[in-house]
Amino acid sequence: LCQPNQLTCSGVPIDLGKIKIPTYLYASREDHIVPWKSGYASTGIFSGKNRFVLGASGHIAGVINPPAKKKRNYWVGPEGKNPSNPDQWLKQATEVPGSWWPDWYEWLASHSGKKVKAPKTAGNADYPVIEAAPGSFVKVRAV
Repeated sequence: LCQPNQLTCSGVPIDLGKIKIPTYLYASREDHIVPWKSGYASTGIFSGKNRFVLGASGHIAGVINPPAKKKRNYWVGPEGKNPSNPDQWLKQATEVPGSWWPDWYEWLASHSGKKVKAPKTAGNADYPVIEAAPGSFVKVRAV
């Protein structure tokens, strides 16, 4: 996937380097499944500005720890071009106490339009409700 045009989807070659939108990239410092330096390598793949955030802890605890608990911490560098060396990034990163979730929320808000209230009912004239949630397809057994 990280090699341009080496993977296709429905016959279309995929090149992540052509993605020019801002990206928020997260890794956990003690992750044994995706070591953080491997995750950091993604900063060199996408063409747009990216924000790399390194959370404390491992694969699960680093991600799902709720902000209200005020546990853990994370490191963040400035959004934009990151150094190619992850250790160099970590040396210049700022350690922030607490969960990384509020940082992600603020980043999303800065890259989003204005908030709109969710509709009180599902469906509209263009997209009518087909059936009540969760939908009959959920009950179909795979063979």
